[in-house]
Amino acid sequence: MQDDIPTLRRVLKACRTVAVVGLSAEWHRPSYFAAKYMQEHGYRIVPVNPKYPEILGEKSYARLEDIPFPVDMVDVFRKEQDIPPIAQSAVAIRAKCLWQQLGLKSEEADRIATAAGLDSIWDRCVKIEHARLFGGLNWAGVNTQVISAKRPIV
Repeated sequence: MQDDIPTLRRVLKACRTVAVVGLSAEWHRPSYFAAKYMQEHGYRIVPVNPKYPEILGEKSYARLEDIPFPVDMVDVFRKEQDIPPIAQSAVAIRAKCLWQQLGLKSEEADRIATAAGLDSIWDRCVKIEHARLFGGLNWAGVNTQVISAKRPIV
């Protein structure tokens, strides 16, 4: 697993086509929220979910192997026990990175990915890390660009 700031920055700059395994079409689900944010920041989102024909205006695929073009990152929103086969698929399609979302830590998937030369990140949210590292934490006033311990008088 690699999760130092330079690695996260490099991965998020280089990996512009993101296959989101387990992406839901339901707007209130974390996978939808994260994918929509990344799409709005210039990333190509490729939904991988056999349940839906289309998500966020993009064709949805049943499996990673069904995607007919190169994918840079495989972003996983699935149960931990489902991740090792997804890691094998990420290797098979020659992805550059396996990203396990917040709360997911499959060491077996990490070993599969890193043994094949992929960057492997776990227990991190791609949306949160992008916002943190590239200045997008202004939602709800988190990054107001004002450094002060005093609360503003409203």
